[in-house]
Amino acid sequence: MRVPSSERALTADGELDACLKSGRPKRHHGGIALRLALSVGAGWLLFLSFPPRTLWFLAPVAIALLTVVLQGRSLRAGFGFGYAAGLGFFVPLLPWVGAYVGATPWLALAAIEALAFGVFGVLAVAVGRAPLSPVWIAGAWVTAEALRSRVPFGGFPWGRLAFGQADGPLLPLASIAGAPGLSFVTALIGTLIAWSLAGPLNVRWQALAKGGACIVLIFVSALVTGSPGAAPDEVVTATVVQGNVPRLGLDFNAQRRAVLDNHVARTEQLAAEVTAGRAARPRLVIWPENASDIDPLTNRDAADRLDRAARSIGAPILVGTVLQGEPGTSINSAMVWDPTDGPGQQHIKRQLVPFGEYLPLRPIIRAVSSYADSAGNFVAGNGNGVVDLNGVQVAVATCYEVAFDDLVTESVQAGATVIAVPTNNATFGRTEMTFQQLAMSRVRAVEHGRTVLIAATSGVSAIITPTGEVRQQSEIFTAQALTDEIALRSDLTPATRLGAVPEIALAVIVLSLAAASLFGGAYRFCLGRRTKP
Repeated sequence: MRVPSSERALTADGELDACLKSGRPKRHHGGIALRLALSVGAGWLLFLSFPPRTLWFLAPVAIALLTVVLQGRSLRAGFGFGYAAGLGFFVPLLPWVGAYVGATPWLALAAIEALAFGVFGVLAVAVGRAPLSPVWIAGAWVTAEALRSRVPFGGFPWGRLAFGQADGPLLPLASIAGAPGLSFVTALIGTLIAWSLAGPLNVRWQALAKGGACIVLIFVSALVTGSPGAAPDEVVTATVVQGNVPRLGLDFNAQRRAVLDNHVARTEQLAAEVTAGRAARPRLVIWPENASDIDPLTNRDAADRLDRAARSIGAPILVGTVLQGEPGTSINSAMVWDPTDGPGQQHIKRQLVPFGEYLPLRPIIRAVSSYADSAGNFVAGNGNGVVDLNGVQVAVATCYEVAFDDLVTESVQAGATVIAVPTNNATFGRTEMTFQQLAMSRVRAVEHGRTVLIAATSGVSAIITPTGEVRQQSEIFTAQALTDEIALRSDLTPATRLGAVPEIALAVIVLSLAAASLFGGAYRFCLGRRTKP
């Protein structure tokens, strides 16, 4: 029997055919098992492309493999295979979440974040038959990343494709279209590889050659546009102080005074080296997040120690401290402490860690779990994230905040000439978390053309140039002070000027194509049913 053309077209769409026809397609369990295994393998390859490994080239391979798995699948299968890839990626990427609290938070977060990979699978299937499908499938990846970077509870951008490319040759692309642009081109290489494996040989190789030429052109443009050719506004000496903590684990803050004393002692040691002529006197001094978990505004002893440290080095210090807020609440602050005037401007952390620094849906969770009473109750700040530190406009991205595009972009657009990342990684021990965060900071440096200063309580602290080069890097769980001359810049990269516009525009196009594909398939199906004899 001849199948109407409308039904043949719908069959190509896959899911609509499977969902709307009364008969269900035959299931091949062996094929499904193989595709599931390949999907998990794609996620695992993507994980291997992330720091501390330097296997960045595995990311396009992972995208290519997952794209091949998704070709010709139904929407339901697209979600399932995408979700399997998400588990293959997030489960090995995020063990640091449960380093000292057990596997449950780690596995729960991995399971939730893997949903975004499922969304990618659905979108990839939906746009897979559109003209220039490799472009739109890569756009589907960026769209899924944009979604999980914003929801739920403010999003979780950790593990974005761009953040695994800090050691790769594509890094300069971040200066043109930011982290989303870097993710897009990395994914596009993978989808082009997948495209080259299907269809007539001459057509696929021509398409691959054209796509490769476009990527090379974009890359060369990034090198020209993103390289800081103009002289910096100013060159200053900066120091990041890593005082270390008395012990690993969640209870390191049980000796809060010891943590503060460690940072005072390491700063005074640097001051002695300056006095002896063995080190240059820094204009900028950055301490980590939680360097003083004793509120210096209410505790005179803590304030005296900060006074002593600032006077010894002869410069204001950006101090990470926990302040008392309204009754029962706390504030995660990065405060300027002047050697003469004491406390000054401060940045209050704007993007708090859900279920860590605050508890979403606290009344509901309190009703079902005693965990609610032990969770943090920090209050988020506002503002643009910029503080004046010794006459320098500093963008402050406290720990988790460096993962969020809009926060860092807003600060640089507001006039920041250098980016500081005070962070506390002591609660994550010797896991890969600190190296993943270092890679994010390198991407931010290139994205905005700014020096990035990472100050960590226990490591890794680092000084990163505007080109993403790590000039100095500390060891983990040691007391160190890194000092170097850094460039201050006020010019804005295209990525900083554009902000989220390219990401949003690409997401709108992808979602529109996906919707057109789905509704078009439904329309063809219904039309075919009406025209049957």
